[in-house]
Amino acid sequence: MYPTSSTSYPLSASQNRVLRNTYLLLAISLIPTMAGAMFGVNLNFSFMKSSPIVSTIAMLAVIYGLMFAVERNRNSSLGVGLLLAFTFVMGVLLGPILQLALGMANGGQLIAVAAGGTAAVFFVMAAIATTVKKQLNFLGNFLSIGAVVLMVAVVANLFLQIPALHLTLCAAFVLFSSMLILFQVSEIVHGGETNYVSATLTLFVAVYNLFTSLLQLLMAFTGMSRD
Repeated sequence: MYPTSSTSYPLSASQNRVLRNTYLLLAISLIPTMAGAMFGVNLNFSFMKSSPIVSTIAMLAVIYGLMFAVERNRNSSLGVGLLLAFTFVMGVLLGPILQLALGMANGGQLIAVAAGGTAAVFFVMAAIATTVKKQLNFLGNFLSIGAVVLMVAVVANLFLQIPALHLTLCAAFVLFSSMLILFQVSEIVHGGETNYVSATLTLFVAVYNLFTSLLQLLMAFTGMSRD
């Protein structure tokens, strides 16, 4: 049981177990993500520049296909294996943005700041979710609508290629991902989510989008080109 106070929510044994397993699996999932990132940063992604729309659609098909497979097998050990495979693929897909960041004079610092900012947001949102008594059901509708709007905007900007819209989307993803972390942890705490594989998948996607969005904003506003 978590320590309780006038504003905390006491967890049952099952809720505590789901929360603990989710945090553990999320931490483990960062290992293949980092391995994939180290592999991806050395790959040549020039094909994505030559056919950005086709490559993006293919990438989304792979991502959502793996997410569907994880959810389909969330009650078995296969689901855990598929989740770790998914996080490795997502790590590889960090290659282009990491290459771009590392090409800047302060690229390493920007990556570190983005990672630190992601961790800070995660811990703050998780702390709020575990101490607020009220279940945050109202966020469910907001996130559902927000996900659709963001996806439509992302697809639209594939054709429009408007830099200002891209930065606006990055800022929107920071807010959306933060709220998703808050909602998902709250669902676990209040018994709305009982499967730690599904919970980990949601939190990983939120953390991933939060990191990449913060990094892109940092590169846009504080990135320094090499002389």
